[in-house]
Amino acid sequence: MTPIDFLTIDDFDPNGKTVLIRVDINAAIEKGRIQDSERLEAHGRTIQELCEKGAKVVVMAHQGRADDKDYARLDQHAILLSKHVNRKVKYVSDLSGKPTLAAIKKLTPGKVILLENIRMYAEEGLDGKKKPFEKALFVQELSSVCDVFVNDAFSAAHRAQTSLMGFTHTLPSYAGRVMQHEYEAIQKATAHAKRPVVQLLGGGKPDEPLGLMEYALEHDQADKILTSGVLGELCLMAKGKKLGQKEWWLKEQGYLAYMPKVQALMKKHEDKIDVPGDFAYADEHGIRVEVKLEQLPDLQQNVFDIGTNTARAYGREIHAAKTIYLKGPLGAYEQKAFELGTRMVMESMMETKGFTLLGGGHTITALKKFGFPFKKFGHVSLAGGALLEMLQGKKLPAIEALKESARKIGYAQAANATTTSDCASAITVSEATEPRHKENSG
Repeated sequence: MTPIDFLTIDDFDPNGKTVLIRVDINAAIEKGRIQDSERLEAHGRTIQELCEKGAKVVVMAHQGRADDKDYARLDQHAILLSKHVNRKVKYVSDLSGKPTLAAIKKLTPGKVILLENIRMYAEEGLDGKKKPFEKALFVQELSSVCDVFVNDAFSAAHRAQTSLMGFTHTLPSYAGRVMQHEYEAIQKATAHAKRPVVQLLGGGKPDEPLGLMEYALEHDQADKILTSGVLGELCLMAKGKKLGQKEWWLKEQGYLAYMPKVQALMKKHEDKIDVPGDFAYADEHGIRVEVKLEQLPDLQQNVFDIGTNTARAYGREIHAAKTIYLKGPLGAYEQKAFELGTRMVMESMMETKGFTLLGGGHTITALKKFGFPFKKFGHVSLAGGALLEMLQGKKLPAIEALKESARKIGYAQAANATTTSDCASAITVSEATEPRHKENSG
């Protein structure tokens, strides 16, 4: 198991304690209805585990932003979450008012309440500079009736927001299962990766995969980059290849603005960057037709997938690697004519003995379309921005807050103590998680 330097829910006894847990169950809304999701299911497992261990669970979450169409209250989330927690999750239409605090005090072991959308409260948007996160009123009020804070919202961990940062100063704080497993998996694919490392970078936009490629190559995080989608086409142009009709499309989309950076990377790391050698377009009947790279200048149609030969070549690289990361589909997989490249590469990832990490919303949608079980891969990340930032070596504020809390509790102090006084001053985990409110200890 990849080492971590923060505490998890294995490091305290939840029995009888009031546990405040921050999750990320932000979901799609269709025709006014909240849609079920993998995140709801994953966080439900963490909450269920805490309940089964005798905790009284108070859930914080968000949905959309005030100026977005997916901004909503969390009453429907409570219904969906109940299914995944395997018990009723009671919705409370407030965050920290007197009725809410009273409801928390009345909780009994194994019971769960879901508080109102945290983004409906202005203090969630504090910058932490003029006013420290822990001074927010809702942090102070909820901390007064809870014993422990658990952060399970890895997909929001790259944001320095009050609900993610404030409670680590007021309560003993731990990572939930989603936070723990996401962090461990990404560390396994980066800082603790077994070589050779292969990254497959695709998708319909170049900014994110290009940023990942640049970081991986400049920091020796990958032995081979297998390109596809827009990034692959830009890499081909950087090599002086002519793409015919596709060049006009790339220009219309404004993607040629990325060419200077792509050219610089190709010049410096060309031996580590693989590009497609064949492609596919759809004829007038929607039937898939494959063409070689050399045929593109004379082709009147746009290509939107890699060809079979490229998919097979990429499959061989996958089988030879010990760590593989996939970002984005390799073609316009939504259309039957252009799903082959993505399907074949994912099949190779299911077959390899190396550790596989997949991420991105379209990647997950493709997995579900093809019926590929998540358990066939090393780890399927449910995060977006947090995953990308961690892959590029950036520190995530919420993770750093958990690490700091661990040091306060004594996790790091005890491990690094060099004098008797150092050891004596360290707070033990058991001391830090004694019920703070005797009336709530159950």
